[in-house]
Amino acid sequence: MDRMFTPWRLPYLQSLRKDRSCLFCGVRDALQDEKNLVLLRGPECFVIINLYPYSSGHLMVVPHRHLGHLADAEVKERTELMETLARCETALRECYDPDGMNVGMNLGRAAGAGVVGHLHIHLVPRWEGDNNFASVIGETRIVPETPPQTYQRLRPFFAGSSGAGETL
Repeated sequence: MDRMFTPWRLPYLQSLRKDRSCLFCGVRDALQDEKNLVLLRGPECFVIINLYPYSSGHLMVVPHRHLGHLADAEVKERTELMETLARCETALRECYDPDGMNVGMNLGRAAGAGVVGHLHIHLVPRWEGDNNFASVIGETRIVPETPPQTYQRLRPFFAGSSGAGETL
């Protein structure tokens, strides 16, 4: 059996036992955008970089309100989620020039939600051939950029002259 050591995941795994609060609500309330990799804050939602990405540029659009179902969102929230998603798509196309993108939500633990109870939309840039032997056979993802590097790369596409945390 192969072993891949990932010591950076231990603090995250330990925090799951200690802190049962919502990750996204904590980020929303912290107002430490660069530390928490928040690229944009709007009246109804914010954009955050995924700490455990499927590929470089993996973003999430998250409503401020703690909602478990898209159907529970108000029209203004759904509208801003989609408008922000379109803005993210444009930024990723300009910055990464991917061959395609996956967009999706996992609503509930059985659907694969990593953060259960607070809906969020994933936007994942994809390239021809990015599924290689490492993920197919070795069950290992090769991501050529760390989340803080992704933040620095994408920040100019979301922030005006005032820096990170621009509002819509």
